[in-house]
Amino acid sequence: RYMNCSRCGQDVLMPFRCPYCGGQFCSEHRLPENHQCPNLLQAQSHRYEPASNTVPNNASYEYKITFGQPRKVKGRIYFSPKELQHILIGILLVSGIGFSFGFGAIGQQGWLFYSSILALLLTLSFIIHEFAHKFTAQKRGLWSEFRLTTWGALITLLSIFLPFKLISPGAVMISGPMNLEDLGRTSIAGPLTNITLNAIFLVAAYIPSEFFWIFAIGAFINGLMAVLNLIPFGILDGFKIFRWNKILWAVTFGLALALAIPSYFLYFSLI
Repeated sequence: RYMNCSRCGQDVLMPFRCPYCGGQFCSEHRLPENHQCPNLLQAQSHRYEPASNTVPNNASYEYKITFGQPRKVKGRIYFSPKELQHILIGILLVSGIGFSFGFGAIGQQGWLFYSSILALLLTLSFIIHEFAHKFTAQKRGLWSEFRLTTWGALITLLSIFLPFKLISPGAVMISGPMNLEDLGRTSIAGPLTNITLNAIFLVAAYIPSEFFWIFAIGAFINGLMAVLNLIPFGILDGFKIFRWNKILWAVTFGLALALAIPSYFLYFSLI
């Protein structure tokens, strides 16, 4: 996957890793003196010395190159400028889906207020899901950043105008040395947030209030996100969880389905 040069921010497919500061750099900034390495003195002390005075002095840095290896700072939570741009666009797309439910009520009193609340709930559902993946991976020392995907963003955009709604503008990209447990725990974090939100919104929808239809939609969308993500196929979270722990996958998928079914009937009772 592409990574950003820690010096200039350029996207690099196979970055160079500095052995002295751990940063990832493009070919132009790979040498310690070119990226203002904080451990430059240490790097300079590792120059090769000539074996004798009769041998020409061809001193050079002893430089180790690791392709595609992200900086591993266990427990650190961070965002890159490029990632923040992608998150912002994703938020705008998801917010559009929230407002799309109220398009038919334009002109009615209060439609903007209620649509804004729904857009906020769906945006939070999307953000919490993606950040759960991201933070879990970074806590385990993996490189992890959100990126928009072409098809995901297009499907989310079309969902604003179509009756069927699907929130999937992008995904959290994860890289670094990991085992099945790392992959499984990182993958299950996202769907668990949707299951939790589905349960909360479902209970709230059955409490008489003027916001019941907003909670009903929130429950349905989160239930749909949880079930679809837990399908054990391809690049979906479910496949990674299934490989890691089949019993845990079955329990999680069963819980997601048990909450999604009543959310489905509640949502379509509103139409």
